[in-house]
Amino acid sequence: MTSIPVYMVVNLKVTDADEYRKYEKGFFPLLKKYGGTFLTYDDNVTNLEGVAPRDGRVIIFSFPSEQAAKDWWADADYQILSEFRRAGTHMEFLTMVHGLPPRD
Repeated sequence: MTSIPVYMVVNLKVTDADEYRKYEKGFFPLLKKYGGTFLTYDDNVTNLEGVAPRDGRVIIFSFPSEQAAKDWWADADYQILSEFRRAGTHMEFLTMVHGLPPRD
């Protein structure tokens, strides 16, 4: 059975840059631990239609499977690290989007 990748889409506003930097320093090693890939971020998204994300940053990263994403989220070290994100940002959402299965 082939794993289907998942994409994480985040919208947050940095409210305390020092606290958020502490989060960023630890984020990438934990992302890599679970096979995650950082794709991009944008502090000035362009909304073409519908309700725009709130002011702030949109971040997109991926994992090779839903299980890898769930394991990353449940990791005790990540949950400790995420306290810096919670202290340094106002998060609108952290959403998991499932990729498409491979085509035959």
